[in-house]
Amino acid sequence: MDDPAQLSEYGKILLIAIVGIFLVCATILLAKILSPKKPNPQKLSTYECGEEATGNAWIQINPRFYVIALVFLLFDVELIFVFPWATVFGSRELVAADGRWGWFTLVEMGMFLGILVVGLVYVWKRGDISWIKPAHVEPRVSVGIPATAYEQLNSKKYHVRDYKETVSSETVDTDTKAARSGGLGFRPKFKKSN
Repeated sequence: MDDPAQLSEYGKILLIAIVGIFLVCATILLAKILSPKKPNPQKLSTYECGEEATGNAWIQINPRFYVIALVFLLFDVELIFVFPWATVFGSRELVAADGRWGWFTLVEMGMFLGILVVGLVYVWKRGDISWIKPAHVEPRVSVGIPATAYEQLNSKKYHVRDYKETVSSETVDTDTKAARSGGLGFRPKFKKSN
C-alpha cells in the first residue's frame, strides 16, 4: 500500500461509487419533486391495471414452476462462466508462454460442460422439465335433484341491486337503520328467567 499509484486507483473507484450514488439519489429526488400527484381511488388501489385480486393468497401452486425456474437459473448462472473462459482461452500471451495451456483449458471446459449436460439429462429423465397439464375432471355427485332444475336456475335472469343505491327512509325498518348506524343489525330478544 506504499505505492501512491495503487492508492490513486482505489481513489478512482471510490470517486465512481460516489458519483453513482449521487446520480441515483438525484434521479429519485427529481422524480419525487417533478412527478404529478393526483391521487384517486384507482391510483390508490393495489393494482393500477389488471384484474383485482380475489380469494385467498394461500393457494397451492404447482411446484413445477419452482423446479423449472431453479433449473433455468442453474444453467444460466453456470453458463456465465463460459464467457470469461472464452476470453482467457484466446489469450495469445498465455498460449505463447506454454503450449499446453490451450489443451488444458479446452479439457477443463469440456469437463465443465459435460457435468452440465449430465445434470440436464438427469433432470430430463426425472421428468422435471416435462410440463404435465392436469386433466380437468368435472365432479359428479349423485343427488336426487334433476339436471333440468339446475339448468332452469342457471338460465334465469336475476335482478341485482346496486349497493350504492340509497333506500328511502320510509321503507327502512328499525333493524336496518341500526345496522347502518353501526349498531347491531337486529334487536335480540331474551327470555326472562324465572
